[in-house]
Amino acid sequence: MAHRIELTPKAADEFRALARPAQARVLRWLDLLAEDPRRPGTKQLVGRPALRRVHAGKDYVIVYAVVEKRLLVLVVRVAHRKDVYRGL
Repeated sequence: MAHRIELTPKAADEFRALARPAQARVLRWLDLLAEDPRRPGTKQLVGRPALRRVHAGKDYVIVYAVVEKRLLVLVVRVAHRKDVYRGL
């Protein structure tokens, strides 16, 4: 069963600020995460067991949480790899 994707307000703002090609890569990954949020290529964050991450291309990272009871993937951050972990 597919999960629903939701973005926090911060993640939505970060997504809108991306260039179109980067947005397309992120959207492709969001579609894949809706089908299987723990798919190969994703990793649990060290020190943040509730959060996972996946690289959308070589420069951008999607940080998200999986809420199984609600079949929800909550996207917390969508940012460049050099900035994504600041302020988590």
